[in-house]
Amino acid sequence: MAHRDQRDVSLSSLRMLIVTDGANPWSVSSCDAFLSLFQSHGLKPEAICPCATSAEAMTVAIRRPGVPGAPLPGRAILSMNGLSYGVIRVNTEDKNSALTVQDVGHVMPGGMMCIVKPDGPPQLCKTDEIGEICVSSRTGGMMYFGLAGVTKNTFEVIPVNSAGSPVGDVPFIRSGLLGFVGPGSLVFVVGKMDGLLMVSGRRHNADDIVATGLAVESIKTVYRGRIAVFSVSVFYDERIVVVAEQRPDASEEDSFQWMSRVLQAIDSIHQVGVYCLALVPANTLPKTPLGGIHISQTKQLFLEGSLHPCNILMCPHTCVTNLPKPRQKQPGVGPASVMVGNLVAGKRIAQAAGRDLGQIEENDLVRKGTTVCTASCLQLHKRAERIASVLGDKGHLNAGDNVVLLYPPGIELIAAFYGCLYAGCIPVTVRPPHAQNLTATLPTVRMIVDVSKAACILTTQTLMRLLRSREAAAAVDVKTWPAIIDTDDLPRKRLPQLYKPPTPEMLAYLDFSVSTTGMLTGVKMSHSAVNALCRAIKLQCELYSSRQIAICLDPYCGLGFALWCLCSVYSGHQSILIPPMELENNLFLWLTTVNQYKIRDTFCSYSVMELCTKGLGNQVEVLKTRGINLSCIRTCVVVAEERPRIALQQSFSKLFKDIGLSPRAVSTTFGSRVNVAICLQGTSGPDPTTVYVDLKSLRHDRVRLVERGAPQSLLLSESGKILPGVKVVIVNPETKGPVGDSHLGEIWVNSPHTASGYYTIYDSETLQADHFNTRLSFGDAAQTLWARTGYLGFVRRTELTAATGERHDALYVVGALDETLELRGLRYHPIDIETSVSRVHRSIAECAVFTWTNLLVVVVELCGSEQEALDLVPLVTNVVLEEHYLIVGVVVVVDPGVIPINSRGEKQRMHLRDSFLADQLDPIYVAYNM
Repeated sequence: MAHRDQRDVSLSSLRMLIVTDGANPWSVSSCDAFLSLFQSHGLKPEAICPCATSAEAMTVAIRRPGVPGAPLPGRAILSMNGLSYGVIRVNTEDKNSALTVQDVGHVMPGGMMCIVKPDGPPQLCKTDEIGEICVSSRTGGMMYFGLAGVTKNTFEVIPVNSAGSPVGDVPFIRSGLLGFVGPGSLVFVVGKMDGLLMVSGRRHNADDIVATGLAVESIKTVYRGRIAVFSVSVFYDERIVVVAEQRPDASEEDSFQWMSRVLQAIDSIHQVGVYCLALVPANTLPKTPLGGIHISQTKQLFLEGSLHPCNILMCPHTCVTNLPKPRQKQPGVGPASVMVGNLVAGKRIAQAAGRDLGQIEENDLVRKGTTVCTASCLQLHKRAERIASVLGDKGHLNAGDNVVLLYPPGIELIAAFYGCLYAGCIPVTVRPPHAQNLTATLPTVRMIVDVSKAACILTTQTLMRLLRSREAAAAVDVKTWPAIIDTDDLPRKRLPQLYKPPTPEMLAYLDFSVSTTGMLTGVKMSHSAVNALCRAIKLQCELYSSRQIAICLDPYCGLGFALWCLCSVYSGHQSILIPPMELENNLFLWLTTVNQYKIRDTFCSYSVMELCTKGLGNQVEVLKTRGINLSCIRTCVVVAEERPRIALQQSFSKLFKDIGLSPRAVSTTFGSRVNVAICLQGTSGPDPTTVYVDLKSLRHDRVRLVERGAPQSLLLSESGKILPGVKVVIVNPETKGPVGDSHLGEIWVNSPHTASGYYTIYDSETLQADHFNTRLSFGDAAQTLWARTGYLGFVRRTELTAATGERHDALYVVGALDETLELRGLRYHPIDIETSVSRVHRSIAECAVFTWTNLLVVVVELCGSEQEALDLVPLVTNVVLEEHYLIVGVVVVVDPGVIPINSRGEKQRMHLRDSFLADQLDPIYVAYNM
């Protein structure tokens, strides 16, 4: 413009050109550029007069026009590093890390000026320190309208000396400008108070960081130079966040190149790390009335996850340097010393036991009801006989051969199970493959068939065709299946004689299950163990013959199998069986069945409970209109092999309270691979108790009980009551010595219904002995044989009275040992990290964590729009850092349903890890934190 239209303009008469935003340190370059352009038009260098202003102090200082020919005022070339520590140092380093500032003249006539420390009381600075400029002048402001408290702090400041004594009685006004008074009483401004970022004890100016970002070839990437810089409080310090608007035509590659170069530039010039650098689409940052970026609103959007970035780079590894040192395990005290210490302290050893199985007269239980309807038992018996006959004729099987039972949940499965027992074969119940998802479900079936060394497979005609189909051939080798026998059309032939096991210790069935860590384990259950298990459940739940119970569980392993196939035959009660997969087609099925038959005791899994909570959450009124009333339920038991999910139980209880469900009804069971039923609430005994424990202590393998609402507290619930005949002791897993009451350790169990051992191809005797037949290293004169559950927990004696009349000992399960994550020398339970992550944003449907080469990987399912995907990355990183003192290495955002969940409702974290490493997740976004 200057050259084209204003060629003959003359500025030689101009005496004074006031630069109104001369207080901005970066105005120097603008002044120099203007002067070099218009000096040829007669503009005198001494005519340029910067001034400093503020909303409170009005005009703080202004430079007067210089005398023609006199030397121009000097400039201060300051060290950025020195400024961050609040001191004035001439820059002697790289010119990139220097800040050149010009003076803004002298204080206004009749005014006084002082420099006070930016934080704390208004203490006067030394001459080489940077501070807030305060002015005493009649031309400044007087007060904030209607804000007396804030006014006193801004408009009536009395400076104090280093001893804290007032210096004079003249009130000063805070200008909000940072600076110092240089030689000749010239005022220099280096920044503003509201743009000050206090990071790790050093002060950085947001404007300086913006300028650095703009200096890094921002034309290609940043839209109209719009960059916002602010700090957020994460893990006891402020962290710098840079948000820029991205040009619509900027390529992904250009953007990432610019982002990585900006990070390097800020690190080398300001010697500070950037916690998060985000690019958002053009024109999406909130604007001020004058068109600038509204910093506080941008910060608010970032913190609540509504900024919707299109590119993001997190650098917590380089920024967060104040993490506590990793824990180094000290050599522990021996088991004998621990025991002596507990005795001296008057603490009991952490052990608990259910009622004595004894020789209880069970006829009392049976007599309470009416005569048992034997028709169904007879039908079951006859069908089992025919299946046993087929096994002998078609299968040519011998006693002791393993037979895989591949049936959907139902009576057919139970008949096939007893048919195997009649023939002396060992049944192995296996979940049938899903016809629509053979590639994922059939390999597990194949693995169990191979590992169990099954002699044949009993199944239905439909499933038999599926096993031999072309689709199945794509997943497994279908030519090497053992003999497959379908039981749809059975001959009416009866078995000449039923097999009777010569000893109760003979194998009854094999129980195969895939753990959450992806391990397939099969355990051996003897006839005596089956008998003891059914007897214990019968006593605990008072299952006499006229009772009806509803079971909505998978019948293939653990306690679900025992309740489905064994208990009603043993106890004579009626079981109403509801396959959980039926709920996918009819969510009301379980609750309507319970209401229709007025069931008092019902069993379900967490997946069933979650399905009902999520699916029927807004249909309670529909349930009411259908006349469903759950006040008949005395116990609603969740069958699980994990820590009780209190939040889900409470949601379920609260949701169905309006249709009569008692909040006291819901409880959980606890079992493991070595013993499928250790705890079950039952009908007698006190309600489950809850405690709050300190999460920090838990990471150090300690239990510290705290009050409700304490920071970093975790709510734990008792997992039902210990079953009759079961003894539990809490043991240090390393020394194998018993620990005291309310101390964390591995749960060991002794019971007549413990499994006999693992069933494996390679008989690993050492593992067998270690898990199923192990002894305490000290303090057990009886030399009891214990089985290791592999779960951490603790026993706490309560003030309540148990069914035996003694004080009640509560067992609290914390989590599985083989699932825990060892990070920074501490033990973390994945569920605790996942709980924190799940509540951080409304669009997180599910979450799972695992480790990968010492990096913590967090996978989150996004149930919102895809533009929210990148909002989750900083929020997830923040919450894990704040609550668990861990830096997240990778955040993976995926579609709903990607995290695999087994039939018990447990996350299959190791399967997820394998899919991640094999690049099979098809993620929406993967963020690798630097």
